Amino acid sequence: MASKDAQNQRRDLTGFLPGAPDPDQSLPASSNPGNQAWQLSLPLPSSFLPTVSLPPGLEYLSQLDLIIIHQQVELLGMILGTETSNKYEIKNSLGQRIYFAVEESICFNRTFCSSLRSCTLRITDNSGREVITVNRPLRCNSCWCPCYLQELEIQAPPGTIVGYVTQKWDPFLPKFTIQNANKEDILKIVGPCVTCGCFGDVDFEVKTINEKLTIGKISKYWSGFVNDVFTNADNFGIHVPADLDVTVKAAMIGACFLFDFMFFEHSLAGL
Repeated sequence: MASKDAQNQRRDLTGFLPGAPDPDQSLPASSNPGNQAWQLSLPLPSSFLPTVSLPPGLEYLSQLDLIIIHQQVELLGMILGTETSNKYEIKNSLGQRIYFAVEESICFNRTFCSSLRSCTLRITDNSGREVITVNRPLRCNSCWCPCYLQELEIQAPPGTIVGYVTQKWDPFLPKFTIQNANKEDILKIVGPCVTCGCFGDVDFEVKTINEKLTIGKISKYWSGFVNDVFTNADNFGIHVPADLDVTVKAAMIGACFLFDFMFFEHSLAGL
């Protein structure tokens, strides 16, 4: 009888011995109980979570928590003092290029509408396949005008709308909303009162709809006095949760382009 009890005791302790599997597979072990408690108390809304089937080409954004956007220097624009079409490299945290974005706009709009110009940004992967299209119409941009403010349309793949970035009127702070394809609000972006950033980074905080929780940020990195004054080449970083829906990440890339146009677009022609 004692031998049988000893065998049962050894069997009950099997799952707790070093190297043995957890006997209760329904409760996976967590190496960080604090994180597990946070996840249980603050669940992400379903609209934040990754979609079951990713749009073609957006798999590169899966599990990325940092997206770097580097605007290429246009030597012709520097020499002639003219505004040329913007071009951007989109990289991961290791500096590896995953996308390349090119602005399509006419010279008349770039010259006379400047940073308010309507344009289309076509984002391609390293094989040259267009995976994201960002459409920007001509709209107003003023704290004194509460209507017809800035808006972007995000398509991924081209022809399929996955989201919008819309400017919300505020007399003091730049505020924007990321919306899904049905124009339902998903996230808010709140910028600083002063977006000059002459000697430091400029952060736009990504918040929940009620603005009580910050889940990420879009930063315009300070690239030095010479680069900021004599070129229009800007560097941005998008910090987001790794498991954020890839379509929301695509919308945040579009928001980054919009911020560049609205707040940081300048050239020697404007000095």
